[in-house]
Amino acid sequence: MKENKMAKKRISVIGAGFAGISAAAYAAKAGHDVHVYEKNNIPGGRARQFETHNGYVFDMGPSWYWMPDIINNFFRDFGYNASDFYDLVPLDPQFQIIFSNGRMVIPSDYNELKALFASLEPGADRQLDAFMKSARYKYETGMHEFVQKPCHSWWEFASPKVAASAFRLNLLSNYRSYVKGYFSHPWLVSLMEFPVIFLGASPKQIPALYSLMTYGGYALGTWYPMGGFYQLVLAMKRVAEEQGACFHFNSPVERINTNNKMVTGLQIAGQDHPCDAVIAASDYNHTETLLPAALRNYNTEYWESRTFAPSCLIYYLGVNTSIPGLRHHTLFFEHDLDTHVDEIYQSRQWPGDPLFYVCCPSKTDPSVAPAGHENLFLLMPLATGLEDSEPTREHYLDIMLRRIEKATGCKDLASSIDYKKSYCVRDFKHDYNAYGGNAYGLANTLKQTAVGKPAIRSRKLGNLLFTGQLTVPGPGVPPSLISGKIAAAEIKNLKKIQL
Repeated sequence: MKENKMAKKRISVIGAGFAGISAAAYAAKAGHDVHVYEKNNIPGGRARQFETHNGYVFDMGPSWYWMPDIINNFFRDFGYNASDFYDLVPLDPQFQIIFSNGRMVIPSDYNELKALFASLEPGADRQLDAFMKSARYKYETGMHEFVQKPCHSWWEFASPKVAASAFRLNLLSNYRSYVKGYFSHPWLVSLMEFPVIFLGASPKQIPALYSLMTYGGYALGTWYPMGGFYQLVLAMKRVAEEQGACFHFNSPVERINTNNKMVTGLQIAGQDHPCDAVIAASDYNHTETLLPAALRNYNTEYWESRTFAPSCLIYYLGVNTSIPGLRHHTLFFEHDLDTHVDEIYQSRQWPGDPLFYVCCPSKTDPSVAPAGHENLFLLMPLATGLEDSEPTREHYLDIMLRRIEKATGCKDLASSIDYKKSYCVRDFKHDYNAYGGNAYGLANTLKQTAVGKPAIRSRKLGNLLFTGQLTVPGPGVPPSLISGKIAAAEIKNLKKIQL
């Protein structure tokens, strides 16, 4: 018999990261019977959390809580606010950047930020106003219109509002040239370029549209959920479960079963789990390897031709001393950004003079480290596909520790470490089936924006959808939440299910 497209369906979601949980919540709210299958033992994907035997609590992935309004929109869609689940506190200062010849501390107050700009470059305060006015328009149009579309076709952007906005969105300008049209001081250029590094490419390759990231960060502020970023994962899971979604952990999918150009279910631990449709929030390429080659959207050559955002080397460190010179977020930009970027995308080698980032949440949250200790999260971007032996990881840890010591005045930090865990390319492959061990999905270059991203719907199977950082709208926590919502909304557009 045939089931009406709007009738209740059994939906299987692969992966319990942000996009998967979001898709599950929205699909369950629409009345479907939703089951989420996660290969790891807890939800969160790259945003998992772990606690050590000696009292440290580490967020494993995302640590920058930006675009709080977009995140809160998820909760508002279910009758909540983020504040119903966790205490979200503003960071002041938002972060600091360490340069070779000094440091810049970024205040949360906008007038103080303008004063900082003016102190470095005459007239830069007025230029900041102009930049942010334009960035705010891109943010409001981009995040509430542009990125909300499934991107089946460019015709989706043919509305009068989007067409009228095309020039102001600066889609065809690159971000580096755009920023330098406003500022010339190298510190200010670095500050304004920093947010797009999250998008996984050089500012020379990122469309100027993404100045919306700068507005979403600096104007709307940098925040922190007390207890760690994982509080967002737990809150979203609770919302999804309240809608009726059921989560299954330690459940890696072995095969996607199909018949007559339709998915019929998933094979997990040798058992078949029938369903009417699948939303895959797992790595896109890996998901398609669960299908016969003839039923995949993309072949090996396609994935090899894509520009992937970087992988990274991460160290989770517990130290038994206080480090006064660090902020909650500290960027170490003493060396040239373009050189590091070229080593990621061109020569594809381990960096010579790396840039890196340190998160020290214990500056804000005493619950993540024992009293008098610090919780450190060190992240260094690098090329995908690299061999990452333990001696190589330790070599770069030594480099980063020495630069932290120089910036803070601390001595022999290595002897103060009482917890240490590293995470790199092979871990991303093992834990998330990440293509090439990537950490952030596909880079948001112009050719890989909107319709240029891998399709959210299978072209070969009538009831298979994709969501997450490898499809629309792209990498990052807020885009992943939006991606899950888009995928869930597509259920009603699937072909009639043969039962």
